[in-house]
Amino acid sequence: MKTEGDIDSDGLIARPWNLCSLEQVGNLRTVISLVPIWSSGIFLITPVAIQSSIAVTQALSMDRHLGSNFKIPAASIIVVILVSSSFFVALFDRFVFPTWQKLTGRPLTLLQRIGIGHVIIVLSMAISAMVESKRLKTIHDNKLEALPGAIVPMQVWWLFPQLVVIGIGDAFHFPGQIALYYHEFPASLRSIATAMVSLVVGIAFYVSTALVELIRRLTGWLPGNINSGRLDNLYWILVAAGALNFMYFLVCAKLYKCRNIEKEVDANSGFDI
Repeated sequence: MKTEGDIDSDGLIARPWNLCSLEQVGNLRTVISLVPIWSSGIFLITPVAIQSSIAVTQALSMDRHLGSNFKIPAASIIVVILVSSSFFVALFDRFVFPTWQKLTGRPLTLLQRIGIGHVIIVLSMAISAMVESKRLKTIHDNKLEALPGAIVPMQVWWLFPQLVVIGIGDAFHFPGQIALYYHEFPASLRSIATAMVSLVVGIAFYVSTALVELIRRLTGWLPGNINSGRLDNLYWILVAAGALNFMYFLVCAKLYKCRNIEKEVDANSGFDI
């Protein structure tokens, strides 16, 4: 209700921020309805952030020689995720998704793509746990537990499969999330679709730092000497957490109601909700 205090001398509303149009209210409701699905991405990327930093630490303790004169920089192995993600995004969009649509008569929905990304990233955590178990066994067999900085006689290539699988999961998850926000947000808010994903990544990296510090204080899994730690236990915890987060995503996806009034579908990529 407008009062005299809301009207200036020219008869205009003096405090327009006190009033919202029905369109603005509807836009806010659309954004809020996507928050549960958006939040599931935080707990999905958090393990990826942890895995990325730990993989560098693992690489430092492994044989990184490529030939006799060149050693792969430990930090550069994260590039495997980016290369894998870029390659599979193109592969999926050009071949896999169109082939799926031809065979089934319907495209993979955006929520299905996001869900597949969840499953694949959880799988990468399980692969990481198994690789770390083998690394620790090699350390035990060579009695290197008490030697900080010792190089384990195990090639750094063992870390590549888990990083490639993360890239595959990212190729499903991130494009699916961006497309979902773009299709569901009203036209005035579509420009922030990419920012929503960037916000997820930023928050996830902060959460991962806090989580690693908490685990370091509560357990002995992350000592200064990684060769005497139990990173495999940490990875299995991340697998369990990822499975719970996937169930949370399924509930959110089941309860979510498509609000895209315009029903925009990209015929080339088969975007659908």
